Amino acid sequence: MHTPKIAIAGFMLESNSHSPVATRAEFEANSYIADDAFANELRSASPPFAPTISGFVQAMDASGTWQAAPLLATHVGASGPVDQPFFEDVVRGICDRLRAALPVDGVFLSLHGAAIATGDDDPDGSLLAAVRAVVGDAVPIVATLDLHGNIVQRMVDNADILVAYLENPHTDMAARGKECAQHLREMLSGMRPTAGFVKLPLIPPSVTQNTKSGPYADLIAYGQSKVDARVVNVSILSGFTLGDTSKNGLSVIVTTRNDAPLAQSLANDIATHAWSERRRYVPRLTSLADATQMALACSRDRARPALLFADVADNAGGGGRSNTIWILKAFAEAAVTDCLLGLFYDPALAHIAHAQGIGATFRAMFNAEESHPLSGKFDAEVVVEGLHSGLCVGTRGIAAGTTINVGASALLRVGGMRVVVVSVRQQCKDTVFFEMFGLDIAKARSVVVKSRGHFRAAFDLLFCDDQIIEIDVPGLTTPVLKNVDWQRVPRPIYPLDEEMVWSAV
Repeated sequence: MHTPKIAIAGFMLESNSHSPVATRAEFEANSYIADDAFANELRSASPPFAPTISGFVQAMDASGTWQAAPLLATHVGASGPVDQPFFEDVVRGICDRLRAALPVDGVFLSLHGAAIATGDDDPDGSLLAAVRAVVGDAVPIVATLDLHGNIVQRMVDNADILVAYLENPHTDMAARGKECAQHLREMLSGMRPTAGFVKLPLIPPSVTQNTKSGPYADLIAYGQSKVDARVVNVSILSGFTLGDTSKNGLSVIVTTRNDAPLAQSLANDIATHAWSERRRYVPRLTSLADATQMALACSRDRARPALLFADVADNAGGGGRSNTIWILKAFAEAAVTDCLLGLFYDPALAHIAHAQGIGATFRAMFNAEESHPLSGKFDAEVVVEGLHSGLCVGTRGIAAGTTINVGASALLRVGGMRVVVVSVRQQCKDTVFFEMFGLDIAKARSVVVKSRGHFRAAFDLLFCDDQIIEIDVPGLTTPVLKNVDWQRVPRPIYPLDEEMVWSAV
């Protein structure tokens, strides 16, 4: 019996057009692995790559014999456009290793879908096309996508099956990798997939894209109701709002078992349903002044439920710098106490704290070396209460079991607040970032997280939905779309053009 040989690779980046360029150094500081090192980590309990890859490997192992050919995988949290020469090195590195591994029976790619490069508006499509050119039309290519992917027809054309996450926060990444393995096994047994695709002129604001409840949750459920014996997969990608490219907009991909007309008909139906619900995507944020008063009330009255404040406009998971000072400054100046804040990205300040040592008191300038005007600067006396290497393993939510490196880190006390300062940019998506300093989050009266939504899957044991407040402050990931300096999105597009008319057919 033939043992199938499957190549595995990954490139994951969500590009915010308004953020600084994502460099080789940034990728390597987060996750870059190839060859023997990649092979040695394939079945690791805490791998340094996306759970999609682990899920794929686990399902392939469980479903029969196979030979893995790990090539190269790299990812970074949302940032700006990837540096073009580095991206070309990644494509070359994957394709050269793929050629050396030939013949292969299939390819699995862990992608994001919302990358842009300094010289290429569609890196995900370029990588898929390059891989297709190496293996030819007969070899199956399956790939996972973040549901925030900005999809174009070229991506659909160069893959056999694209599988997007169903959950936001993305707690199903491993499950979607497993799904890809199941589809690949079926293709190796003769199944021929056919895909339908529709791109909608609709940008849902980021805070309206949760899948626990709300319009996007309902849309995902509607799509999943169409999956049956004829339908392999339905993927509905809300898109990455702040990509600001011609690829912006919600996308629907339907894959069927050798029934192209059905695939397109269902894609049209789902897209039409999505468009009919467009007016439900309305962000509801709290002003900074009101949030400050709420935090003060929690400080003064321990009988009140504690609150979690989400700095949704400074989400590193959406390309934010994770260093805006607006909430920190307002809370500190108002004398809010028993408050935790993280993660604050300031490598210079973290390194000063390490040099000063635990117990040191000094005058700190937050963002002393940051030039972005939305970040701001804040001067305060701080006390170094903890130091950490920044290397940790996720405990809950989307990063559970994954090795994470936030670089040299420090816990600084600013008045009645404790601030976790890191030197590798990362969104606050896990409780471990506070717990690695020995902090008991349950004892805090308020917690500020620089995250749009992934925190919900980690902090849910401590804060129910009614205890979560999303604050309206400036930042690179603001969900208030009228405040964005749009340059390249296709127009008309909803909600920027509220009275536009559109039809799927």
